[in-house]
Amino acid sequence: MLSRRTLLASGAAFAATLPALGKPKLTNIGHIKDIHQRLICLDTHLDTPAVFARPGWDIMKRHSHDTDFSQVDYPRMSEGGLDGGFFAIYTPQGPLTPEGMDGARDSAFVRAAVIREMVARNSSHFELAFTAADAARINAAKKKIVYQSIENAYPLGEDVSLLRSFYALGVRLCGVAHFKANQFGDSATDAAKWNGLSPAGEQLIALMNELGIVPDQSHSSDLVFDQMVKLSKTPILLSHSGCRAVHDHPRNIDDDRLKVLASTGGVIQCNTLSSYLVDTPSNPDRDKAMGAVYATLRSLSSLPPAEGAKRIAAAARQVKAINAKYPAPRASFEDFMKHVLHALNTAGVEHVGIGADWDGGGGDVGLEDCSQNWKITARLLKEGYKVADLEKIWSGNALRVLKAAEDGRAKQAGDSK
Repeated sequence: MLSRRTLLASGAAFAATLPALGKPKLTNIGHIKDIHQRLICLDTHLDTPAVFARPGWDIMKRHSHDTDFSQVDYPRMSEGGLDGGFFAIYTPQGPLTPEGMDGARDSAFVRAAVIREMVARNSSHFELAFTAADAARINAAKKKIVYQSIENAYPLGEDVSLLRSFYALGVRLCGVAHFKANQFGDSATDAAKWNGLSPAGEQLIALMNELGIVPDQSHSSDLVFDQMVKLSKTPILLSHSGCRAVHDHPRNIDDDRLKVLASTGGVIQCNTLSSYLVDTPSNPDRDKAMGAVYATLRSLSSLPPAEGAKRIAAAARQVKAINAKYPAPRASFEDFMKHVLHALNTAGVEHVGIGADWDGGGGDVGLEDCSQNWKITARLLKEGYKVADLEKIWSGNALRVLKAAEDGRAKQAGDSK
């Protein structure tokens, strides 16, 4: 693996290609928003493709989480200064059988197609990105930046080489597992099956390095982290995670590993999912009620637009009633910032970013959707962070890791000649 000094030097050189920012005085909210809007702001975990296929749902129109559960659309991205990010091809963990894996594979390819269809339908406002350098170019064209990622490698089945097809479609970031262990490795929230990566998981990391895909440790176990860092020839990313020192949850990373992540050039992207940020007591009755509501939303793509809208509205009313009947603690914006600031103090400004998990369960009191992203910039400025620091946090660090993966691909290709 390249040394940390080399990685940071290459990152500084790459950052120099990004648009230079002035130094507006921090006299009011308007000046803060001006700083934020002039940054290239990327989020490394957007689950918004889950709503792209809803009949009648239009990313160019403003929506509301209260009425249709969505947190990202073009108007809110523009208002909050979110310039794009990694749109996730997410597949829930199913049975480790040929039938289960084949079904997951098909679902993943459909999700990838849905992402590309959204971009094609709105090509004057969105553009697919394939390289780290694409971010600045697309941003300069005043379009939103659409990278693609895989959350949960389960759809690859027993054929690791299927990742080549997803790379061809534009995938540049890939996670190993989700809530359950799979054929590639262990989950942070499930009993160990492999004590880290499986033999197929080790092959998966090697293929990511060969292709130039960034390995993503979020959702995977601590031992997967240890092995991923050791095996990967380029830095890894935690696309949407938190800090265990702030809240002791297995989805979060401990300080020792956070320091290892930094020493190897990697980056933690801090998420906003409430139960990963603060203590949330178990409530089986609430979980059962919520599960029943969300089950009604799984087949929306097969419904006529009017029927789909009616079902979403009914679900929104039911969720409101459940929250009233079974109130649960919910993280605040300041709770989220405790994780961000701890990561910055522990790993350093070159190794922290934002992966809010919008449309995947993210959102806190005071940070409800992407229209409020500017508040993060305001809080960091208040803490004394400079514009150059914000450039790294909002996109520079993640793009440096992607550039390192690209360089690793080129090096391997050169070494094989």
